[in-house]
Amino acid sequence: MILVGLTGGIGSGKSTVSALLAERGAVIVDADAVVRDLQEPGSPVLARMAERFGAEIIAPDGSLDRAMVASIVFADPEALKDLNGIVHPAVGAEMARRVQAEVQTDHVVVMDIPLLTENPRQGLQGVVVVDVPEDVQVDRLVRYRGFDEADARARIARQSTREQRLAMAGFVVDNSGGVADLEPQVEALWAWLCGLPQLPPDFQYGRAPAEGEPAPEAAEASEPASDE
Repeated sequence: MILVGLTGGIGSGKSTVSALLAERGAVIVDADAVVRDLQEPGSPVLARMAERFGAEIIAPDGSLDRAMVASIVFADPEALKDLNGIVHPAVGAEMARRVQAEVQTDHVVVMDIPLLTENPRQGLQGVVVVDVPEDVQVDRLVRYRGFDEADARARIARQSTREQRLAMAGFVVDNSGGVADLEPQVEALWAWLCGLPQLPPDFQYGRAPAEGEPAPEAAEASEPASDE
């Protein structure tokens, strides 16, 4: 197995790059997708969230009302801490399970993690950063996701800076253009990924704990909705 991380700020178009890699044969372990899977109607994680934040976070169809959760936790650090305490351990365990299932294959496994800069992982043979200028992030969030500009800039500010992400990059994909501009970059990226060394078959996936951190649980998202 070749194991790499893929990251980028909100509005960077990271999922587009991820999809192009999947077309080339990469196995994608998507943190946001895992979060959504674990918050499906009737799931233990969703039940714990409702117990903590109230039944009003459950929509009439049984799904999670992410906007309601956001309105609760964004202005309340303790509530956000409680949310993370419910979601992160489950996400970390599931991501580790999915990675570990690939260890004895020759697959390129891409861990698609929005906050990889904030939460580094052990064992990655490379980090891919999808990079765009902040003004492009803001424009995409306003145009395609309905944010107002102030909210878009506030969400960007809650993540690592562009410079911090680029400092950890082994390969940078410039996604400030369109899909046509991405294709040759992703082709070059795929060649780079396939040239990385295979991990040993007894490799055990885990995240490098920060100093003073009590346990190596994953912290995939600081917000309840996707932050691509």
